[in-house]
Amino acid sequence: MVKICLSFFCIILLTSCQGGIKDPLNWKLDDFHAKTEEEKDISLTDLKGKVWVADFIFTNCTTVCPPMTANMTKLQGMLKEEGLDVEIVSFSVDPSVDPPKELKGYVMKFNGELSNWHLLTGYSQEFIEEYALKNFKTIVKKPGTDNQVIHGTSFYLIDQKGNVVKDYDGMTVPYDDMIRDIRILLK
Repeated sequence: MVKICLSFFCIILLTSCQGGIKDPLNWKLDDFHAKTEEEKDISLTDLKGKVWVADFIFTNCTTVCPPMTANMTKLQGMLKEEGLDVEIVSFSVDPSVDPPKELKGYVMKFNGELSNWHLLTGYSQEFIEEYALKNFKTIVKKPGTDNQVIHGTSFYLIDQKGNVVKDYDGMTVPYDDMIRDIRILLK
């Protein structure tokens, strides 16, 4: 009996040591249709089978978007150094002011590499506000009297099936945690 209990304990211990993503969110994403910085159509289907990191930004932002974009650029460099094949997707929260060319120029100011970074626009304001809330559990709201859009500052890790697995602070990014979780998804 002691051997059986000890064996069971070892199996449990080994299983927990193998690890997985701690407290995964598992929010299933609905499809979306957008234009990239290259004016190409993109949808969730195009990202299926890939691990990706998403955020919400806009080019006229005077507060959180510049540091978030700098942080995403840093993450992109770290992923490249580690040899991790990950896509980055930035949804514009102000699509009427952010045509593809503006988004491209904005990320280039931060030395972002566009080979795996998709900057999305081409949908309505109503769409992005509803999509962000329903799928990423975050607010996007463009006040009628201000050109600054209210939005969350998280980075989201999405798995190969199109599920939001984890969210991270996009202002003080836990890079090591993100890289660890990305490695787990890519196994």
